[in-house]
Amino acid sequence: MKFLLKLVLSALAVLLLAKILPGAQVDNYVSALIVAVVLAILNTIVKPILVFLTLPATIVTLGLFLLVINAAIILLADYFIDGFSVNGWLWALIFSVLLSVFQSILHSILIKDKS
Repeated sequence: MKFLLKLVLSALAVLLLAKILPGAQVDNYVSALIVAVVLAILNTIVKPILVFLTLPATIVTLGLFLLVINAAIILLADYFIDGFSVNGWLWALIFSVLLSVFQSILHSILIKDKS
């Protein structure tokens, strides 16, 4: 139940970011939910592999290279999903940072409601 709620909140964040950012588009609500599912899968499977392979670059940049990895994950989701598009690396970077911020805020509200 908690996982489904997190997916719906992530889809809501994706929809909101698509409305705010001119470089990101989502066709409809179903596409936003699919984006949330694909991002969850990519963050679970692909991201740890990329983090391990780029560990020296991440250490040298004091962790800032993780932003590049997050943007790559967003671009991978763009590649796999027809109803979702991001126009380039810069928009993917901005989208990933804002998505992380929105998800953090929404999840903190969720935790406060449970208490």
